[in-house]
Amino acid sequence: MDTQASCNNFANALHDLEKHRQAVDLHRENLASHERGLGPDHPDTLGIRNNLAVALDLLGEHLQAADLYRHLVADRERVLGDDHSDSLASRNNLAIAEARLAEVGRRRWWRTPRRR
Repeated sequence: MDTQASCNNFANALHDLEKHRQAVDLHRENLASHERGLGPDHPDTLGIRNNLAVALDLLGEHLQAADLYRHLVADRERVLGDDHSDSLASRNNLAIAEARLAEVGRRRWWRTPRRR
């Protein structure tokens, strides 16, 4: 098994244990390593960025996840093409993160006491 798969499996295990912060940290380390070794536009590096965005979303960091997905969508479309399955998946994940972000905003609005 390669290092990327091992790191992803370990990070997924951390998510299963609800240790989302540690999973995010592991994905960040893995991303930095891949960017140094393969470059920022390599398909494997883009996959790691996607995993980090997923982890951030699971952690509840929807704004960070959506920002990362926006950049990832642009990069995957540029590198892989608009119709590539990874580009389509990233657009889908961006829509989900934006919906979660909007939902959090609505919940906060309803909890805000009204002025009299």
